[in-house]
Amino acid sequence: MKKPWQPPRVARQSRPRVVRPSRRMFLRGLAAGGAITVGLPLFEMLLNDNGDAWADGEELPTRFGLWFFGNGVRLNSWTPTVGADWQPPADGGLAALLPHKEYVSVCSGLDVKTPRHPHHSGMSAVCSGGPHLKVDDVRDTIVSTMKYPSVDQVAADYFFQEQPTPYRSLEAAVTRFRGTDEGTTFQYLSHNGSVNGETNINPSEESPHRFFDRLFGGETADPLIKQARASVLNAVSDQIADLQPKLGAGDRQRLAQHLDSIADLERRLGAPSPSCTKPDDPGDFPDLGGNEQMAEKNAAMSDLMALALACNLTRSFSIMFSTCGSGAVMWPAGATNGQHYMNHTEPAPWTKQHDSVKFTMSQLAYFLDRLKQTPEGDGNLLDQCSILVCTEHTEGWTHSQDDMPIVICGKGGGRLKGNVHQRDDGGNVSKAALTALRGAGLPLTQFGHEAGSVTSGMTDLEV
Repeated sequence: MKKPWQPPRVARQSRPRVVRPSRRMFLRGLAAGGAITVGLPLFEMLLNDNGDAWADGEELPTRFGLWFFGNGVRLNSWTPTVGADWQPPADGGLAALLPHKEYVSVCSGLDVKTPRHPHHSGMSAVCSGGPHLKVDDVRDTIVSTMKYPSVDQVAADYFFQEQPTPYRSLEAAVTRFRGTDEGTTFQYLSHNGSVNGETNINPSEESPHRFFDRLFGGETADPLIKQARASVLNAVSDQIADLQPKLGAGDRQRLAQHLDSIADLERRLGAPSPSCTKPDDPGDFPDLGGNEQMAEKNAAMSDLMALALACNLTRSFSIMFSTCGSGAVMWPAGATNGQHYMNHTEPAPWTKQHDSVKFTMSQLAYFLDRLKQTPEGDGNLLDQCSILVCTEHTEGWTHSQDDMPIVICGKGGGRLKGNVHQRDDGGNVSKAALTALRGAGLPLTQFGHEAGSVTSGMTDLEV
């Protein structure tokens, strides 16, 4: 008798595993001596007549995501009206998400209940449902890691046991790490938990080039090898030609759009940069005038992650737009100093921090739009996602961890309502993670650890 799934106390290290999931097709070939894998979208021929389930009646696959940004928000310009059909304050931080409001719900009033330390505890409580683990002291602060697995790894463990995918999870980053030596909570997002204080992380890939290579089986390649490699589509052209006559008109159109997306990504990432071997630079979008190409890199990473999800290469992912305590300079919002420093030095009315949050949410909006524009079944990819959006502080300059700003995006295959704001004054911050995990289909009645443990979620957001 199969034992019911239970969330792990400490998850395994995430590793690529090449398998052939049922119902999905993969084209495989060789290019420049390397193995190439091209995942295909969900074809209509695999679905029931309504397009809302597999032909045998099973539900379509849901995905879980963790999307993180550092340093908190301006709370008075963030919190929207409570209840259904929420509305943000005028020119508020959430205004960029209005075009996707039917897929976006807001949680407010939730507090960190675990023992607190600036940045460290908020990061661990929101992302793992438990306390941070102090590893050492440094200067006037501490070094820490996450004591328990982050929520993306809880979801990955469940999905991978139910139906293995080529990657147990995928991790991406947008802005570079410009933080301090305060441990893995400051530099990384996805954690597998800690064993005897040992670091156990899944590093986020900062390079779109390397992320593209990983998705298509090419591994990390030298720039000169990249120039010599043939297109991944050329490597499987014969298989594409064999597949096309077997598809109906709708599936042929879907295949053409899917292959066009891959080719477009190749073109955008195809020009190698002479700086791409530098260890502190992603290499694909070198700084221009001393500024990171944040929007351009976010678009590339968002497109790649959407493609990976559409191909069912994984069902659990994380995107770290900026790290905990991030020192990234949000120059598109007019900032000239790193965000962490700016949070502690900008005078009232803190317009640069407000504008930085607005810019960050516009980058999340791009990712949501990319998912919404990707058809799946009778809906789209965002219909099948549950994405927890969070940060480690309420407001960075006070290091506050009460009334944490949290958003849950997607419909979770019909488990999440969307367009609802639930306020739970004094509630445990783990409630949001429990609802997001249940929205992805995990059969949980409890989530969190120690003071972060909860048995109820944000029920107004759930169907």
